Amino acid sequence: MKTKDSIPGPVQSRRIIHTPSPFARASLLHLQEAGTLQALAPHRSERSGMASCLFFLVLSGCGKLRCEEGEYELQKGDCVFLDCRKPYSHETGGAAQGLEPEKSAPALWSLQWCHFYGPNMNAIYRKYRERGGKPVFHPKHPEAYGAILDELSEIAGSADYVRDMRIQERLSALLVLLMEDAWDVKKRTHAGTAALDVQQVKEYLDENFREKITLDELAARFFINKYYLISLFRERYGMTVNAYLNQVRVTYVKEQLRFTDRTVEELAEELQIGPSWLSRLFRKVEGVSPAGFRKSWRA
Repeated sequence: MKTKDSIPGPVQSRRIIHTPSPFARASLLHLQEAGTLQALAPHRSERSGMASCLFFLVLSGCGKLRCEEGEYELQKGDCVFLDCRKPYSHETGGAAQGLEPEKSAPALWSLQWCHFYGPNMNAIYRKYRERGGKPVFHPKHPEAYGAILDELSEIAGSADYVRDMRIQERLSALLVLLMEDAWDVKKRTHAGTAALDVQQVKEYLDENFREKITLDELAARFFINKYYLISLFRERYGMTVNAYLNQVRVTYVKEQLRFTDRTVEELAEELQIGPSWLSRLFRKVEGVSPAGFRKSWRA
């Protein structure tokens, strides 16, 4: 881990450094620190190799962020979300935007932030990037992020005996907001005209999962290129068309196994697939055979 601050004490900050329990560290999203910062002088920080994710919100002023993706100018209301294993730096103290340096006092920023991590954060951050999330974005409602950061600081400083679980809940809410708000604008615009078609495809699958459905037939039905359909569906729902169709079918079979006496052969015939294929699919998704599933729920 490498950490470097350019000047000792150039900021005024309020922070809570949190040490999660061994259970939280191994099993939950957990907070490492949270707080607010007001820069008192030009200031630059560099970090890399940290098992952490950083989220911060610019409350006022301006600054810069440098990371593997490039250099970003930051202004009030901007949000930053980073994987701290990779090198990054941020700084404040430059001239206000649009003015020459000699004609402007440094626009020192104030920030609100949290460092957090979890056993699955690498995969979560990778999914965030795959879905179009950027290191820097400007949400419509930055106050929603500020509210979560306030709550995290309050919970971390409390003596609540379920503190770790409450922290996980708030960090999960933060990640939901990030996934909702931080898509790449160009990517969102590109997919926007086809979004309704993709929703219609999903609804069609929900209603007709008992039928034999192929990608070619779906593409023809909705007048869309097969490969473009695959891309749009995965982007919106996080899985392929076939994976979603199989998920719907398995859910239906689980319901039938629990609440009826129908056999796998009868269900396979209804779904127009082979009994052995249905059994393999069920075991792949649920980790147990249809018979084992029925027995465990009826025991």
